[in-house]
Amino acid sequence: MVQRQFDLLSSFVVPLYNTGKNIEQLFDAFRDLPIPGGYELILVNDGSRDDTYERAYALLSTMPIPVTLIDLARNFGEHAAVLEGFRHARGKFVISLDDDLQNPVEEALRLLDHIRGTGADVVYAYYEEKKHHLFRNVGSRLTNAAANFLLGKPKDLYLCSFRAHNRELIDRVIQYRGPYPYIDGLILGSTDRIERLLVRHEPRLDGQSAYNLRRLVRLWLNMFFNFSIMPLRVASLLGAFLCLIGIMMLGVAVAQALFFSVPQVGWSSLMSAVSLFSGSQLLILGIIGEYVGRAYMTVSGKPQSLVRAVVRSPVDFASREIES
Repeated sequence: MVQRQFDLLSSFVVPLYNTGKNIEQLFDAFRDLPIPGGYELILVNDGSRDDTYERAYALLSTMPIPVTLIDLARNFGEHAAVLEGFRHARGKFVISLDDDLQNPVEEALRLLDHIRGTGADVVYAYYEEKKHHLFRNVGSRLTNAAANFLLGKPKDLYLCSFRAHNRELIDRVIQYRGPYPYIDGLILGSTDRIERLLVRHEPRLDGQSAYNLRRLVRLWLNMFFNFSIMPLRVASLLGAFLCLIGIMMLGVAVAQALFFSVPQVGWSSLMSAVSLFSGSQLLILGIIGEYVGRAYMTVSGKPQSLVRAVVRSPVDFASREIES
């Protein structure tokens, strides 16, 4: 039996969304990196609405390294796009980073050296100062705070998309086929061998971040309802708390009527109590409904992503044949 094994050491996975003319700078940044054993570049076009795919396709033949260009059928979100890139990566180590080059490629090499030297499953980057706009920074802080509560994330760990992973972790993470992926949740549920490394963060070269309020809310919902049952526990505690308040209010009303002959009046207070309890019930039902709806979409086969095309550059890395 003959098995083919690749000598490739490292893979870089970059999701593309409306990258536009910056694609040329992205390709240039990966042309000649000093990585022993070789490396490849995996680009995932996540339903860009401009000419990102056409520009990337035109540049494939100019690259001296193996490049895989994946075109998704529509926009599925960053986490789904990165997971699809992971499935096509063939390196022993896989580094994920954004297409805006705010994470310089030189810092990616430092992540690679760090994971090789420490034997960790994943190395997260963190920054002294992030060069994102205020809205993005606030969203990141809220996401990390929520991950502390919902996922048991170490408090000194900063979750970001700039990470280096080893092959074993990648093989575990890509087994997830649910329609609502959250890569950090998959990582935290798969390993505790996590390292972090201080890296440089550069200003964005051009354009603006694709993360808006809608995308951030969708990310938070994926974290809340797909990787934790904490919202259900909070809903249960809220229900128990409101029941206790209702019993106390009933006890007070009965005591006033039996022992103090206090007439039970108060239309405003009654309506306030009804509104409070009714709203709380609807909130709890909404939380339960979100879980049920997501379970239904998963069981019914809602796709995590759909690939329209996969194109590889003419250059391929060396392989060898091993008799077994």
